[in-house]
Amino acid sequence: MILSNDHFRSYLLKRLIELGPYLREGKCAESLFFFDCLAACVNVKPKPERREFWGWWMELKTHKDYCTYEYHLGLFNKDGEWNVVDIKGKDNHENVKRTLNNFHERLKDTLQELKLDLKPIKNK
Repeated sequence: MILSNDHFRSYLLKRLIELGPYLREGKCAESLFFFDCLAACVNVKPKPERREFWGWWMELKTHKDYCTYEYHLGLFNKDGEWNVVDIKGKDNHENVKRTLNNFHERLKDTLQELKLDLKPIKNK
């Protein structure tokens, strides 16, 4: 499949949206898709818009017949930015990993249906 085709990109975007609340369309570009998950609240006392969350985020890049991905674990801070930090608390860490693994399997299945391989980005 050729991913530079606008029609296919629209179809791919639709399929990725179907995966759930993970896709952030505002952070996507032509061949880049951004996903994240606020898996565990750090502290429920602040107002909702000021809360911080443990979670993960992933960038998926499309190529001609495959996609590459890179994900990170960390903190979504009160300014609405992701930071790579160690997740505190065993339960929080397990919850973040579980949501990421569940999402990853669903993403892989969706891309396989579209005959696209999913490969990690090779670190330099």
